[in-house]
Amino acid sequence: MASAIGHEGWVAVIGLETHVQLGTASKIFAPASTAFGDEPNTHVDPIVLGLPGTLPVLNVKVLEYAVKAALALNLEIAEHSKFDRKQYFYPDLPKNYQISQYDQPIAENGWIEVEVAEKGKDTYLKRIGIERLHMEEDAGKLVHAGSDRLAGSTHSLVDYNRAGVALAEIVSKPDLRTGREAAEYASEIRRIVRYLGVSDGNMQEGSLRCDVNISVRRSEADPFGVKVEIKNMNSFSAIQKACDYEIGRQIKAIEAGELIVQETRLWDESKQLTKSMRSKEGASDYRYFPEPDLGPIEVKAAQREGWRAQLPELPAAKRHRYADEFGLSIYDARVLTDERAMAEYFEAAVAAGADAKAVSNWITGDIAAHVNANRLSYVDLPLRPEQLAELVGLIEAAEISGKIAKEILPELLEKGGSAKAIVAAKGLGMISDPAAITAIVEQLLAAHPAEVEAFRGGKNKLQGFFVGQLMKQTGGRADPKLANQILIEKLKG
Repeated sequence: MASAIGHEGWVAVIGLETHVQLGTASKIFAPASTAFGDEPNTHVDPIVLGLPGTLPVLNVKVLEYAVKAALALNLEIAEHSKFDRKQYFYPDLPKNYQISQYDQPIAENGWIEVEVAEKGKDTYLKRIGIERLHMEEDAGKLVHAGSDRLAGSTHSLVDYNRAGVALAEIVSKPDLRTGREAAEYASEIRRIVRYLGVSDGNMQEGSLRCDVNISVRRSEADPFGVKVEIKNMNSFSAIQKACDYEIGRQIKAIEAGELIVQETRLWDESKQLTKSMRSKEGASDYRYFPEPDLGPIEVKAAQREGWRAQLPELPAAKRHRYADEFGLSIYDARVLTDERAMAEYFEAAVAAGADAKAVSNWITGDIAAHVNANRLSYVDLPLRPEQLAELVGLIEAAEISGKIAKEILPELLEKGGSAKAIVAAKGLGMISDPAAITAIVEQLLAAHPAEVEAFRGGKNKLQGFFVGQLMKQTGGRADPKLANQILIEKLKG
């Protein structure tokens, strides 16, 4: 029986509601801009504010992006769906209701596969069911201000720029059992929507947010426990830590004879704990009814299949292919496929003739470090994939050493160009002439007679000293295999 981490005999049940901001230029029902970071309340209009006499009109790009996301998540697309009004009153909701989808969503019954690496355990694959995906509009944003020491914020400001932005809400089935699984699931959702180009998935800007639902029970055969929701997780580490904390909190409470109440809680990052926010609303509290200002949505089979044909190869498929086709490790395949641009860069370098493993090492190592440190995109990187392939080819052909390649890499990353041309211009080519290497070795041994005598007396570790001196004298250009062969022959007399 699977048990909650650190709590033998208990099973956690976790489900995620993931809100993905769809990357359309205008809002879901209005022409107002969705640009991020502008002055507050500059991207509002009468439709967003719900002023009398206005009517919403569905942005067709929102429908396309929602269907593509649903297809990538293996969901079944509804031929007919509709919008509903969800009534609630909060300062960041200008109309006092939200247009969402309730009983007839655009897509239902799907799944994704995630790779989970729990600490101290082998990585395992797990299929996570997805209940539904539906479209809805976002609310605005409250900024709590003031500095009253006892009462907290003294006033709040509201910014309606985000109100009316298109969201796809993805609701998982209660198939997750640990905080790590929940974090991996959310990470894969983000990866998929970024591959599709339907969202930037930027959690810092709120483009992807997660609500986590958690309960605990004694065994998989027992009924579900009372569910607690944790709102607005905006990082994968927060999802994992909040889940693990809440699981422990609920188990301790039950074992102490306390009752778990259905409520909404918030994750306090500074204190590393969840705090009660309010009692949890039920569907009846929202008084859903069909949105009277919008007609039903129809997705015809031809339209659906046309959008399906536009889907790229998705991260999970790439990971499997990289392992099967290129023989890469699970770790390397995962790193390379984390971003679509990185994966395409890797594939272009391999297509240019380079060894896949060698290219993988360069991309996941020095190149990734440079890209991340300078906040670059692989699309705009001056070192093009075919130029990286040329660099790898020079090493494989023993024309340069790995050390020389690392020396010229910074210039290639900054300016691009031909590795071969740089090597020729700087005289960095490999010394592969046996006669030339023999002459250098003989000079080296003559300059260190005491070390030579000590080596011949049994101090074999001195071989490393001579190799180092040889590479230093040749600037790392001596063919390592040939140089070692000649050095050993001369040292042994």
